[in-house]
Amino acid sequence: MRWRAGFVTELGRSWTGAQELVVSVGDTAVRALAYPDLVGLPLIGDRVLLNVGALDRGLGTGGYALVVAIPDRLPADPPESGHLVKARYTPLQSMVLGADEQDSPDHEILRDADDLGGAPVVVADLHSALPAVLAGVYDARPGTRVVYVMTDGGALPMAFSRTVPALRDAGWLAGTVTVGQAYGGDREAVTVHTGLLTAVRVLEAELVVITQGPGNLGTGTRWGFSGVQSGEAINAVGTLGGRAVASLRISEADPRPRHRGISHHSLTAYGRVALQPADVVVPDLPGEFGDLVRDAAEPLHARHRVVRVPVDGLYDVLAGAPVKLSTMGRDLDGDRAYFEAAAAAGRHAATLITSGDHNAS
Repeated sequence: MRWRAGFVTELGRSWTGAQELVVSVGDTAVRALAYPDLVGLPLIGDRVLLNVGALDRGLGTGGYALVVAIPDRLPADPPESGHLVKARYTPLQSMVLGADEQDSPDHEILRDADDLGGAPVVVADLHSALPAVLAGVYDARPGTRVVYVMTDGGALPMAFSRTVPALRDAGWLAGTVTVGQAYGGDREAVTVHTGLLTAVRVLEAELVVITQGPGNLGTGTRWGFSGVQSGEAINAVGTLGGRAVASLRISEADPRPRHRGISHHSLTAYGRVALQPADVVVPDLPGEFGDLVRDAAEPLHARHRVVRVPVDGLYDVLAGAPVKLSTMGRDLDGDRAYFEAAAAAGRHAATLITSGDHNAS
C-alpha cells in the first residue's frame, strides 16, 4: 500500500454506500472515495488516511485515493452480523451475513437447493454490459424481475458501482447478490453457485445477470484476465439447471486488435473455459463488420448453441437507458456494436422465461 495522510476539503457526489471527496495532501488536492459503512462518513476538516496506489498508477476505473480510516473520529461498531468474512485477511475485511450460512433466515431455502428451474442467466464479461443487457430485457419483456449477481473479478464493494443504484432507482433491478470476495449486495453468498440459487430461490428472479463489478484486469495474455470467470459462470449455470445466455464482448472501436470484432476474452472464456452449453448470442450487425463477427463466432458452434439475434430498434432502446452507457471510456455512439451485442443477449434471454403468470406492464 502507498499511504498518505491529508485533510478533507470538499465533499463531492455520493451514492448508496460511497462518498466522493477532495483531500488536501500537502500542496496537492487528491480525488478520494470513502465507504461510510466501513470507515464512517467523512466531514470537511477531518484528517484521513489514504491508500493512493491505484491513483498513483493512473488507473482508470480505480483511479481514486481510497480512505482507509478517519483516525480521529472512528465510527461506532456495526450491529452484529454473520460469519462470512469478505476481503478476507486484508485490513478492511468485513463481516457479513451470508444467505447460505446457518444463522441466515434464507438457510432453510438454500440448504438443499440444487436447481435454478431453467431460469435464464445472462453472463457477460464487463460490468458496463449490465445496463445494456437490461435494456434488451425490458424492451422485449417489460416488468421482468431481474436480479444482478456480482462476482469478485472487478471491484469488491458493490458500493463502487454508480450504475447499480441508478438501475435500482429506475426499477430495472429487483435485487443484487455479491459472491466470493465481493460484498455489499442485498444478499451475500459464498460462491457463484449459491449466489445464483439465492437470486432465483430467495429473491425470486425471473432472469439473472451475472458479471464482475466495475473494473477489469487484463494482461494481454490468453488466460490472464478476470473475465475468465465468464466461462466458469456458464459452468455453474449449467450445473444448476439454468439456461445460460452468453453475451459476447464485441467492439468496432477498440484500438487493441485482440478486442476488435469478438474479443479474445469471449472466445477464450466461452470457447475454452465453458464446458457446459450456452446460448451464445451473435447480434445481426450490418455490413462487413457484421460478417466479421459472425465468422469469428463459428468455432463456438462446437460447444454451444449460437443464436443470431436482430438488433433492430436496440439503438433507440439503449439511448433511452436510465444510466449513462460507457465502456472503456466510449459511449453508445463511440462503441455502438458493444452495447447492441449486450442488449441482444438480453432480448434473447427474455424470450426464454417460461413462467406463465407474468403480467407485462
